[in-house]
Amino acid sequence: MPNLILSTCGTSLLTNLAGDQRGLVIRHANARTPEEVPGPDREVLAGLIEVAGQRLGVADARERDRLSAELNGMLRYYAGGPWPSRDTHWLIATDTWLGQATAAAIAGVIEATGAMVEVKRIPDLRTDDLAEFRSAMAELVRLCAQEVGGYRAAGWRVVFNLTGGFKSVQGFMQALGMLYADESVYVFERTDQLLRLPRLPITLDADDLVRRHEAVFRRLAAGLPVEVAQAEGMPDTLLMEDSGQVTLSVWGDLVWAEAGAKLLGERIWPPVDGRLRLGAGFERSAAGCSAEERRQVNERLGDLARHLSEPRYNPDRLDFKPLKVQHGRWTHECDAWAKAGAKRLFGYFEDGMFVVDALAEGLH
Repeated sequence: MPNLILSTCGTSLLTNLAGDQRGLVIRHANARTPEEVPGPDREVLAGLIEVAGQRLGVADARERDRLSAELNGMLRYYAGGPWPSRDTHWLIATDTWLGQATAAAIAGVIEATGAMVEVKRIPDLRTDDLAEFRSAMAELVRLCAQEVGGYRAAGWRVVFNLTGGFKSVQGFMQALGMLYADESVYVFERTDQLLRLPRLPITLDADDLVRRHEAVFRRLAAGLPVEVAQAEGMPDTLLMEDSGQVTLSVWGDLVWAEAGAKLLGERIWPPVDGRLRLGAGFERSAAGCSAEERRQVNERLGDLARHLSEPRYNPDRLDFKPLKVQHGRWTHECDAWAKAGAKRLFGYFEDGMFVVDALAEGLH
């Protein structure tokens, strides 16, 4: 059975090599780009990154163990033996300059073993902004519920290697590991011992809860405002309140990730905002959609509702824009899904709202 090994990735490689410059690594750990770092510090850190890559490239197993907490955990997991090339590794890394550089150096070592490796860049996985960090936790929930869940369903064994990475991320991933990993492992303190935490025999009964509050969940998942009174009856642990409005907590994100995709795949749901409505012919145009396609259409309708509320919100997955030439009543279009058999949503403005009139192939 092949393994999917997720390793939380921090900057231990750089701090272990930094010596007297260790403070620079800590000070600029949250800088997204080199340009955000003052020139003299940037030069020192760039040199440190280059040295780190070179040292790892020629180091033996013992030195790699000492230099990188992430590799230390992997070496202990494989008990010092060869790394099976059939295994796949994901490095969970911040979207910062130093985080990406560290992950790239570690990925190079894993690639040299013949195993597959991918750096999973998590946007906003920073420790200096709570709102951004919470957004990153929501992305980790989605990654585990959808992508990791798919591997487990296909027969892979999932291992969370939590030896490296920031403590705040490690703790959250340990909680997720109880649901999504077959085991979580980390090197115990400064010993050679690998602590193994098996998956708990529990499941989330999220379907009924999401169905009872589907409109609120769909608004929150789309990023639309929800007042406290609108969420009455939902468990407090699933929500965070601020200035009379609520958002999903990390555990709310987890419940939605578990049950939301199934719910959205069942049918085309009515729009969650009054600025948006479905035209008379829309249901007919979407009649042949698969469950996965219905899910994506519902998610795009949520994105579109948010765009109508916040015009600056127009992510690439939505791409809402006017048609170059009006086509019948249609004046605007956006993506429904962009992969195989890509289709778009077409519609027009009427009486202060946008009418989604059809799901069809793009106009050429």
